[in-house]
Amino acid sequence: MAEMETAPKPAKNAPPKKGKLQTKRKKSRGLKKPEPQRSLSGAQDPFPGPAPVPVETAQKFRRIDKAKPLPRPKSKTRGRLEAAEAEEEETSTKAARSELLLAEEPGFLEGEDGEDTAKIRQADIVEAVDIASAAKHFDLNLRQFGPYRLNYSRTGRHLALGGRRGHVAALDWVTKKLMCEINVMEAVQDIRFLHSEALLAVAQNRWLHIYDNQGIELHCVRRCDRVTRLEFLPFHFLLATASETGFLTYLDVSVGKIVAALNARAGRLSVMTQNPYNAVIHLGHSNGTVSLWSPAVKEPLVKMLCHRGSVRAVAVDATGTYMATSGLDHQLKIFDLRGTFQPLSARTLPQGAGHLAFSQRGLLAAGMGDVINIWSGQGKASLPSLEQPYLTHRLSGHVHGLQFCPFEDVLGVGHSGGITSMLVPGAAEPNFDGLESNPYRSRKQRQEWEVKALLEKVPAELICLDPRALAEVDVISLEQEKEERIERLGYDPEAKAPFQPKAKQKGRSSTASLVKRKKKVMDQEHRDKVRQSLEQQQKQRKQEKTKSPGAHPSALDRFAR
Repeated sequence: MAEMETAPKPAKNAPPKKGKLQTKRKKSRGLKKPEPQRSLSGAQDPFPGPAPVPVETAQKFRRIDKAKPLPRPKSKTRGRLEAAEAEEEETSTKAARSELLLAEEPGFLEGEDGEDTAKIRQADIVEAVDIASAAKHFDLNLRQFGPYRLNYSRTGRHLALGGRRGHVAALDWVTKKLMCEINVMEAVQDIRFLHSEALLAVAQNRWLHIYDNQGIELHCVRRCDRVTRLEFLPFHFLLATASETGFLTYLDVSVGKIVAALNARAGRLSVMTQNPYNAVIHLGHSNGTVSLWSPAVKEPLVKMLCHRGSVRAVAVDATGTYMATSGLDHQLKIFDLRGTFQPLSARTLPQGAGHLAFSQRGLLAAGMGDVINIWSGQGKASLPSLEQPYLTHRLSGHVHGLQFCPFEDVLGVGHSGGITSMLVPGAAEPNFDGLESNPYRSRKQRQEWEVKALLEKVPAELICLDPRALAEVDVISLEQEKEERIERLGYDPEAKAPFQPKAKQKGRSSTASLVKRKKKVMDQEHRDKVRQSLEQQQKQRKQEKTKSPGAHPSALDRFAR
């Protein structure tokens, strides 16, 4: 039998051949291509991956301004900033995607063949809309206890009304279910819901009283006496009161303490409103000025001369951009609150407006005697056009209170004959945030929301003109503190320590090698500084080149640095 030749077997510990090892490594390092997504039927998805989001849509939800260059912080701080930016970008993208699920759209009113919408009556609007919307227009004939002031809750579901002759009531105005009704046997100046519809603040003739939704008196705040106007700051849990004695008082309703009592030194205070954007209180005075107040400062933040006569009404839109004022000079003006505080538009009214109110989408309502005029702009956060009114309505009595209902195209008007609920298409936001202001929440959900809101309460000391400044670093104060610390200690504790090379063994730590390593590090630092200065010079040259070509050179340019 012939002997068979066999190949020699490799040793157990022998290294593998180079060619085979390289091919194996290449195969292990290669990434697997993702398999195309297929549906249940087996067809390939023509558009794999998440849907792209338009940049304009995502920009609405972004809060971090990436146009501002960040300083060069430490590596740990830089990592946190980058993580915050990535999280913010992901959140804005998710919010932009979920915007497609918002089925409701804002309403509008459009006339036929150039018809003036101001001539359309409320009866025509009620006849044209559906039954559910038509039920939101009603009149309460309460001439016996008028004139009336009114206030809607933050969810827009409940309505509180107070008559000058002591009538106080709260109701679910959608279902017309009465929650409570009492007569306090005293003149009522103003009424406000607190953080929820379960608590009511009533400014009576002498003191401030707090009631629950059953009409039971819970508190009598005697330190707030002779109150004329009320405003509630929901994110700070502060109740601001303006009195006949000229004092602006802030009451913290979560602990029942007075945070600040500021003397405006301008006589009787009867005109007050709040800026929903930064929680600053606006006061109108008899000398034609409007002052802006914060509980953290004893003097007004800003004083504006708005009218030649006394200021009758003040209103601020939801974005904090525009402020509307009216005075005894029959002027209606709109001011810019973005730092300039200059008038943007003005209109002379045949009869001065005694009450003003902005809607969630920027509509401006003015009450002049027994007439309501409403002006609209091009969209949300746009300047209302005062040339032609959007809607006009005549009431059965003189106006004493105005407020747009949140998340409903409804304007509530309190007058000497009772309460009127007007339909104003396009006034409110069509979609609400169910976690913040849910009109359909249960009692348990309201209690859980109250606990969460108390945990997230903003301190009163943080109220300022620009709330974005709280997230910025005060560089000037930091530099001053650093200089004072250096003077006190005699040295800079944050200064970078000089480079000290580590000792090496086997004769490599000679004096010459140490000097050589020190010089190498110093040269590298010098190169970095030179590189930074060159980059700054190149940026300056590019900016000079991008200047407008039409600008002629001046002889004074030689002195420019």
